[in-house]
Amino acid sequence: MSQDTFVFKQFTIQQDKCAMKVGTDAVILGAWVNTKEANQILDIGTGTAILSLMLAQKSTANIDALEIDKASFEQAVENVQFSKWVNQINVIHTSFQDYYSEQEKKYDLIISNPPYFIDSLKAKEDARTNARHNTLLPFEELIKGVVKMLNTKGKFCVILPINEAGILRDLAETNGLQISKLLRVRTKAGKENEKRHLMQFEFKPQTFSENTIVIEKENRHDYTDEYKELTGDFYLHF
Repeated sequence: MSQDTFVFKQFTIQQDKCAMKVGTDAVILGAWVNTKEANQILDIGTGTAILSLMLAQKSTANIDALEIDKASFEQAVENVQFSKWVNQINVIHTSFQDYYSEQEKKYDLIISNPPYFIDSLKAKEDARTNARHNTLLPFEELIKGVVKMLNTKGKFCVILPINEAGILRDLAETNGLQISKLLRVRTKAGKENEKRHLMQFEFKPQTFSENTIVIEKENRHDYTDEYKELTGDFYLHF
C-alpha cells in the first residue's frame, strides 16, 4: 500500500496532497469522541477529513469540516466524495476565524486536532508549517470561536501534547469552558510519561471523568487490548 493511501474498515484516506498524514492523534480522538447527542458537528482544521469521516461513521449528524489550506481542502473533498457519507459532510475552504466571525450557527459538538507548536522551529514547507504550528490559529482564537459557536449543552473535544493541553485548558476555563472528560495517553507500557491529553469541555459539566490509555506494549506495533478496543471500529487489522 502506498504511503499516500490509508485504508480504514469503512473508508479510505488519500493523503498525497496533505502536509500532515494520518496519525495516531486523529484516530484516537475520532474513536474517543462521543457523538450520541450530536446533530450538528464542526471539525476545525479537517486536513484529510479523517475526523469527519470517523464521526460520520458512528453518527447521523450533519458535519461541517473547515480547512484553510487549499491542497488539503481539495484532498478532504476528494475523500468525502468517495465515501458513503458524501451527503453528510460539508467541506468548507476557510479559516476558523473567518467562519465564526460570519456564522451564527451553533454546534452540539466541536472537534479539533489543532496545530500546536508555539515556540519550536518551523518546518521549511509552508503547508507543513501551517499544519503543525498555531501561527494561523492561536489558541486564543480557537477558544474564542468555540465559545461563540458551541451550543449551551454542547461539547468541545481536542487532543494536544500535555504542555499545550495545559495552556489550552487554562484559556478555556478563563472563557467559561470547564473540562468534563480527560484521557491521558501513554505511548508504551512501562513508560510513565504522558504524551497527549484528550480533553472534552462543556459550559456547565455535570460530571468529570479521567482515564489513561497505553497504545503499545513493550514492542513496536504490539498494541494493547485497550487501544484495540477503542479503535477497533476503524483500523483495518484490529
